Amino acid sequence: MANSFLLFLPIASCFLQIWASDVLFYESFDEPFDGRWIVSRKGDYGGLWQHSKSNGHQDYGLLVSEKAKKYAIAKELDQPTNLNDGTTVLQFEVRLQNGLECGGAYLKYLRPQAPGWTPKGFDNQSPYTIMFGPDKCGSTNKVHFIFQHGNPKTGKFVEHHLKYPPAAPSDKLSHVYTAILRPDNELKIFIDGEEKKSANFLLTDDFEPAFFPPKIIPDPDDKKPEDWDERSKIPDPHAVKPQDWDEDAPMEIEDETAVKPGGWLDDEPEEIDDPGSVKPEDWDDEEDGVWEPPKMDNPKCYEVPGCGEWKRPMKSNPAYKGKWHAPLIDNQNYKGTWKPRDINNPEFFELDKPNFEPIAAIGIEIWTMQDGIIFDNILIASDEKVAEEYRIKTWKPKYDVEKEKLKAEEAASGFKATTLRFQKQVFAVLYKIADIPFLEAYKIKIIEIIEKAEKQAHITVGILLAVAFVSVSVLFRSIFGAKKPKVSAASKNAKVDKTDGGGRSEPKDEKDKENESGPRQRKSRRET
Repeated sequence: MANSFLLFLPIASCFLQIWASDVLFYESFDEPFDGRWIVSRKGDYGGLWQHSKSNGHQDYGLLVSEKAKKYAIAKELDQPTNLNDGTTVLQFEVRLQNGLECGGAYLKYLRPQAPGWTPKGFDNQSPYTIMFGPDKCGSTNKVHFIFQHGNPKTGKFVEHHLKYPPAAPSDKLSHVYTAILRPDNELKIFIDGEEKKSANFLLTDDFEPAFFPPKIIPDPDDKKPEDWDERSKIPDPHAVKPQDWDEDAPMEIEDETAVKPGGWLDDEPEEIDDPGSVKPEDWDDEEDGVWEPPKMDNPKCYEVPGCGEWKRPMKSNPAYKGKWHAPLIDNQNYKGTWKPRDINNPEFFELDKPNFEPIAAIGIEIWTMQDGIIFDNILIASDEKVAEEYRIKTWKPKYDVEKEKLKAEEAASGFKATTLRFQKQVFAVLYKIADIPFLEAYKIKIIEIIEKAEKQAHITVGILLAVAFVSVSVLFRSIFGAKKPKVSAASKNAKVDKTDGGGRSEPKDEKDKENESGPRQRKSRRET
């Protein structure tokens, strides 16, 4: 048994080494980044980076801590990563803890820089091989994938943007972004382990501009000859304006044959002052000017052809010809539309696959209006399965916790909304109860209780029960309060009223009757 275990150890060790060799770079930010990631000292990159925990987790990340700032930070790799041999996987996590209205949350995978460059000089001009990650501002919401590729003929680098990139999630949960560059020129974009975009580096329709420059181009040095005539038609140089051509004749003239319709009211205006209008009381003639009533259509004009001064209508002038122009004839010198001649593009090249520059450093260079953006678990690997295992290990547990918390908050929010609707209905019922006639003596007090409940909504149910109890009590008293309680004969004899000489009781005054008929009514605030 011991021998078998000893035999297993080198095999397991071998597998671990192979697995570890697939990880080309990994940053978990479990430890402070100072000394490893260098903050740019160039330009106006004043945003403060912090080593901070993600909300609700013990897991640390690299935090964008201030709003409306520019940020730049970079980490040089111990060994440049070659993108031209086999598969390369670029993966990282980002969480927009406070959302994102306008700003970026992407990474730049920098190619080797000029001699003497250090991360302290990192800025938006620092050349990169790939830029990858979410960017959102206004109507723009996408996961960038941009690569810069050097032309083997000229050495000039061209920036190619992925067409129709996927949209980035806009919630406040942790998300993991993965770009897989395969040796068959295929690009795959994943968000949270789900494929969102597939493209091919060499296809014209997948990147703008296309990877390959056009083979034939217009000659930039070709110039149009001065005597080149592009006019297919020209005015007839021999044409002469006819003598009877009147350019000043108007387009329209009065119709002399028109006759005023019968019933036309010449002395009635089309509009009259509105007789129902009244000058406003606060109108000041000195400040507002002389007040004039608004106008209205004259009702006398409704049943007749028209009112006011009648004028003949206008008609087209048969003598109108407009401005004279010489007729067009074919141009004998016409040579067609000029365009430069086509030549072979000196920048054209052909490759079986892109020749990417290696990744020498990783940088984050963004401008954002939001704080709370946290980056974590930046990975470069040569195996897709390794990237998947990292997603399962580092991202999935956090995402599941955040998702459950979000569900609970949404459920609580829905319950709260339902509770508020219930409370509004309850208060409406309580105010109706306060208006019941037999509760008139208690109306002021009931309203005070309801208003208190509206300010302290958590006691709504208690208030409802209290008002219900008062209502039932008053109703009970109104029904049974007039009945006299039974008394014993002894207590009858013991109670002696004032009597006259004949033993008859004197009639009680009105106040005594009111005291016996029920409880004394409390005066409302208006009565005191």
